[in-house]
Amino acid sequence: ETLANIRTKLIGHYVTYFNSRNKERSHNIELATAAINNGVVFPGEVFSFNQTVGMRTKEKGYLPAPIIVRGELSEGIGGGICQVSSTLYNAADRSGLEILKRYSHSKRVPYVPPGRDATVSWYGPDFTFRNKYNQPVLIRADAKNGIMSVMLFSSDDINVEPRKVP
Repeated sequence: ETLANIRTKLIGHYVTYFNSRNKERSHNIELATAAINNGVVFPGEVFSFNQTVGMRTKEKGYLPAPIIVRGELSEGIGGGICQVSSTLYNAADRSGLEILKRYSHSKRVPYVPPGRDATVSWYGPDFTFRNKYNQPVLIRADAKNGIMSVMLFSSDDINVEPRKVP
């Protein structure tokens, strides 16, 4: 019943684009997107990207793809998932959710404007936010054909305080 009611009002969304010909990176983006899709964040609850997606390992199906380490491009298991965390960050920020932890990459990334990224790493930075509203928030995430999108929904009863972000 709760889930049926929180699909009614779009409170924030964000879209980014990726090169679908890069099969490994695209695969990692799709895996991480599936992990956050249909997540529900209840009032007062904190969402952790790392906790939700879990450790990025070969056993979980993640593939080696480019990652940024100390300002340099490198290869690592799970490369590309920061696009998922960054897309979610921008949707959450637009919807007025309380951003608790968010770190930028040490190098500019092409999929969001400067300073609008959210780097994550299992033993390092996490992206977290709190649902400050009195209604649950539903995360709908999708990645296919080079398009990554996050839409955040809630019920009509929510008093959302949207923010304007680039």
